[in-house]
Amino acid sequence: MVKDLTIRVLIRKVEELTRRLEELEEENKILRHENATRKAEVADLRARLESNSHNSNKPPSSDGYKKRSVKPALPKGKGSNQGGQKGHKGNTLQQVESPDKIVTCIPGICTCGHEFKKEQLILAEKRQVFDLPQPKLEITEYQIFKAFCPACGQEQKGVAPEGVNAPAQYGNKIKAFVVLLNVHYKLPFKKIQLLFSDLFGYPINESTISSAGEICYEKLEESERIIKLKIIGDNVVHADETGLRTAGKLHWLHTATTRLYTYLFVHEKRGSGAMQSNKSILRDYIGWLVHDCWGSYFNLGKLKHAICGAHILRELEGLIETGETKWAKVFKSFLLSVYMMPFEERVKRRKYIESRYDRICGIGEKAEPPLMKTTGRKGRYKRTRGRNLVERLIREKDAVLAFAFNKEVPFTNNLAERDIRPAKVKRKISNCFRTFKGAEIYARIEGFISTVRKNKRCVFPELCTTFEGYNFPKFFNIGMYCE
Repeated sequence: MVKDLTIRVLIRKVEELTRRLEELEEENKILRHENATRKAEVADLRARLESNSHNSNKPPSSDGYKKRSVKPALPKGKGSNQGGQKGHKGNTLQQVESPDKIVTCIPGICTCGHEFKKEQLILAEKRQVFDLPQPKLEITEYQIFKAFCPACGQEQKGVAPEGVNAPAQYGNKIKAFVVLLNVHYKLPFKKIQLLFSDLFGYPINESTISSAGEICYEKLEESERIIKLKIIGDNVVHADETGLRTAGKLHWLHTATTRLYTYLFVHEKRGSGAMQSNKSILRDYIGWLVHDCWGSYFNLGKLKHAICGAHILRELEGLIETGETKWAKVFKSFLLSVYMMPFEERVKRRKYIESRYDRICGIGEKAEPPLMKTTGRKGRYKRTRGRNLVERLIREKDAVLAFAFNKEVPFTNNLAERDIRPAKVKRKISNCFRTFKGAEIYARIEGFISTVRKNKRCVFPELCTTFEGYNFPKFFNIGMYCE
């Protein structure tokens, strides 16, 4: 009897301990999950706090005044010295054969009292000073005469050249100059007025500057159409976008650019709404598109995708600096080694490169925490930055390695970023565009100027020929080379 009672007591205690153990295991599981969630949140917050242009996609302007020892995204070649490299074409000022003005420096009377005659002088050396003449406006007066025919008595009057319509007006060179100052050099209207007053004594009106931009915009319509056709016909196109404050709302400046041509346009949307609009030239493009992995680009189904390697390196560097993951450092070394590898060797070792890519991504997938439920609205599940990156690398493997096995595809999207960077400067100076039309004027003119510079032409003469009515095919024959 006592023995049976003891056994029942022991059984109840075992059952109670078993139930308690299960409760503790469940509680421990919840705590481990919460701990992992908190660690991920802390790592995410730390990454946000320490993010800069070196380890994220933030622009350099967001770094502030804090000094950092920032290394370039792509390593420089070993053994290279500072300054101009071998083969670099310098821009040292050279003497010209026909100077505008000559000043002779004749020796004085000799110490013995002899005075030199002209035929005794020998040219020893030449020194040339390049300087600006006194700025002034050249004023051309068109005198229009009339006469009465002695035979029939009719009045005949001379005709002024086309475009000379007012008693006093500014010419095409002035219009091209103010457009260049306002659009490309980012000078506000007030600053241009002050500049004209200081240089020429004529404070040009704001309405004149504004109307010059509108006229230039209209005259560049055909040139822009041809630029778009040139870009569509290229095998590799770079694309990017950036925000612009326009008419009190956030708009987006989009670019499609090649080595020789630049197209910019402004749209209310950043994603598919803009890329599928009639302003976009990417809808029917079938070549390689290099971009920063913005999701809307993948909705353009006809083209081939290449993801910017510099963006991936920055994201990997952000993960490395947090110290929470090791696979990022391995993948960064792997990606840089592929980049530094000669193209022929990449093609030969393609299977090895792809298999190693898969192995590192597999390690990263296991190392990064899975989805975690956050306390945000609707209990949404959140991925860590590392998880997002490794899933993207797995999903877009072909686009990430496009540069490795296609010689025409570059490693970075720096070309598009350089073409869109002037808009950042414009935004910092002017803060916004007051009207959508003003933003469109800026985009078309800046795209044309970028194209001119890429073709090593001088911008000012090309803008002058634009005001004279010449379109894109003509400016190569009329303008000046700008080496």
